[in-house]
Amino acid sequence: MRAIQPVPKMLLIVLCLLTILSCDNTTSGPPKEVISQLNLKKGDLISCGVKDPQFGVAEFETSCEEKTKEDFNLAVELLHSFEYDESEKVFAKIIDQSPGCAMAYWGIAMSNFHPLWTPPNEAELQKGAKAIDIAKAIPKKSEREAGYINAIGLFYKDWKKTDHYTRCVNFEKAMEKLHGSYPEDPEAAIFYALALNAAASPSDKTYKKQKKAAEILNALYTDAPNHPGIIHYIIHTYDYPELATLALPAARKYASVAPSSAHALHMPSHIFIRLGLWQESINSNQQSMDAAKCYAQSAGIKGHWDEELHGLDYMVYAALQKGENNLAKKQVDYLNSITEVYPVNFKVAYAFAASPSRYLLENKNWREAAILELRPSNFGWNKFPWQEAIVHFTRLLGAAHLRNIDSAKAELTTLNRLRDTLEKQKDNYASKQVAIQIKGGEAWIEFALGNSAKALDLMNLAAAMEDSTGKHPVTPGEVLPARELLGDMFFALNENEHALSAYEAVLAKAPNRFNSLYGAGKAAQKLGNQEKAVAFYEQLLSLKNSADCNRPEFAEASRFLAMNS
Repeated sequence: MRAIQPVPKMLLIVLCLLTILSCDNTTSGPPKEVISQLNLKKGDLISCGVKDPQFGVAEFETSCEEKTKEDFNLAVELLHSFEYDESEKVFAKIIDQSPGCAMAYWGIAMSNFHPLWTPPNEAELQKGAKAIDIAKAIPKKSEREAGYINAIGLFYKDWKKTDHYTRCVNFEKAMEKLHGSYPEDPEAAIFYALALNAAASPSDKTYKKQKKAAEILNALYTDAPNHPGIIHYIIHTYDYPELATLALPAARKYASVAPSSAHALHMPSHIFIRLGLWQESINSNQQSMDAAKCYAQSAGIKGHWDEELHGLDYMVYAALQKGENNLAKKQVDYLNSITEVYPVNFKVAYAFAASPSRYLLENKNWREAAILELRPSNFGWNKFPWQEAIVHFTRLLGAAHLRNIDSAKAELTTLNRLRDTLEKQKDNYASKQVAIQIKGGEAWIEFALGNSAKALDLMNLAAAMEDSTGKHPVTPGEVLPARELLGDMFFALNENEHALSAYEAVLAKAPNRFNSLYGAGKAAQKLGNQEKAVAFYEQLLSLKNSADCNRPEFAEASRFLAMNS
């Protein structure tokens, strides 16, 4: 006979709470013991960037006590700018003041959801699920509020058995229903737009859900131009090569709407990078990194806050595309000095792996690329197989270009192992990204062995695979575009027409990308197409606006233009 398993203490408390609250409409809220089990973040609001806290303007109607209204609006404003820790603190303050406010527990669940960012860890999922149980048990709430609670509740439902993407889709469908039931509620519309973006498939090149979100947000923007959620989600909605120009006005405004949010200061750079506006991206991320450092110090964080590293990754990318090696190297050296970050998560791992890799690969420093180390060594890389794969891909390319075939094959074996791990974890997007690296790595190994035809077939396959998906919101771009690597391979084989075509395809998706501009100029020059060579070299030189733009390719472009002006 199977032994009867004891019921967990917290579950017993919640079950009792459900019984009490369902029978007693006069209760002021759940017992303090139940609330304490949530282990809520608490403390004074921390803001950096400007003297007086400014997070935009949002108004969220609730049936909670009037005294909570101002704080509730502030918590929602913070939520819309992804200031999740600070948002939770304000919702926790509301719970302290008014424990019977059901929507405050909705806010706790939303603060631990963070769509478009790092998926919640186990502790966050537990907290969100418990908060929803409490919110559902509180009888004093409107049908509209019950709809909000039910919607995010579906994200947390069966979180141990159901994958993250499926639960995002469940949230999206519930928010669609809520928006349909309350079409005059702007917050329902805004959160529905967010849900659409969170549930959008990276492989859907029609951008069906994003365009639907854009229609909703643009309709609201005229009447609420300073709403942080509207302007923030417009940027996320259009964060694609084909759509990015539509978000440029929002990108240039968001930082002024919520200047106290480090994320709001960073977010415009998503669009600046899509459009090749490198200096604007550098400026945006410098402001964000400064605010993130201020936040870490004010919050008493031991080490660095994750938002600082996120901005640094974007800063390195933009500096490299502008040809500012000194700035990029300075940031990479600074990153390599960091050993403690809070919280340890997906985007921190990405910055640690991608930024040093970008610096070496963009500069074709194959010797150092071949021996790049995973830093910090005590980071726990086994939890982040996709990010670890970036470093092994960098080492593979370095070894292959040095004709060190054994080392390259060893790195390829590691990449296959990491892809298998991601497949077992059912992380389809990340496993595909590593699969692209595997094909690209195989291509350069074959190229090093002299098997040019096979190498081109594999590199073409990698490029096609990458074209069929999009970049993750956490990254400014691929560590090295597969189609750019294809162009490099064609150029090395003196197939300059194909090389030019490959570089032009990269530039269509990533305007002003340094190596593709230079590669296109070289290929056109080899083909004797002076008009195109001049155009690409002039565009390359237009990126150089300071003495720190010190890449040798600038001098080569200048010499050609001097002879062919």
